[in-house]
Amino acid sequence: MGHVRARIGWLWRFGWASTVTWCALFSYHVGATQAALLLSLLWMPALLPVASRLLLLPRALLSMASGSPPSQPPPASSSGYVPGSVSAAFVTCPNEKVAKEIARAVVEKRLAACVNLIPQITSIYEWKGKIEEDNEVLMMIKTQSSLVPALTDFVRSVHPYEVAEVIALPVEQGNSPYLHWVRQVTESVSDSSTALP
Repeated sequence: MGHVRARIGWLWRFGWASTVTWCALFSYHVGATQAALLLSLLWMPALLPVASRLLLLPRALLSMASGSPPSQPPPASSSGYVPGSVSAAFVTCPNEKVAKEIARAVVEKRLAACVNLIPQITSIYEWKGKIEEDNEVLMMIKTQSSLVPALTDFVRSVHPYEVAEVIALPVEQGNSPYLHWVRQVTESVSDSSTALP
């Protein structure tokens, strides 16, 4: 048993690669189960911080697969912002004229607090069995997450495309005064129970 203690000290001096090599040799004499147990006992203290982070991985992967943001308690900071209550929505348009018309309309209707127009993007996509390539304008729309369905309905009603792109991503964190401003500007619409045209 003295030679096992000497080899354990050697493991700590020469690191992980040496440990794996030694474990393979040790398992030949003692058995794979005992070698795996010994290895887990030797490396358990070093793996605890990593293991605690790995426990969070299934929850994050599940929320990504479901498409919904992970449920989180309100932040501990004094900002009062509820993660995910504001969204950034993205809409592509065939040109700047159409994008500006839609942008002005959603801001006037208070479906959005702000719209950024990003010109000269190239979109490559499959449509009706063909690969298409178009120059487009991307709209980045900041709004309350609760308004995304109404925003989507409005964009679909005025957009020239047969299938308009409207995708929204919840904002988990950011500049609190800005996020509160987005909510304040769009507040009257989100409180209204009437459907928007």
